[in-house]
Amino acid sequence: MENFKIFYHKCVRVWKTLKKPSRKEFEMTAKVSAIGIAILGVIGFLISILLGFFQ
Repeated sequence: MENFKIFYHKCVRVWKTLKKPSRKEFEMTAKVSAIGIAILGVIGFLISILLGFFQ
């Protein structure tokens, strides 16, 4: 039970320090994430083409 209390107090402390991102921060995060997903998709597509070509 003591571990739960410690965990709860740590969670409350973290929750109090959180802040909602501004619109600019949110847009930047979304753009970076989209670029990363696109790059990984292109790499996966190229690998699948190369594997299909050599078989």
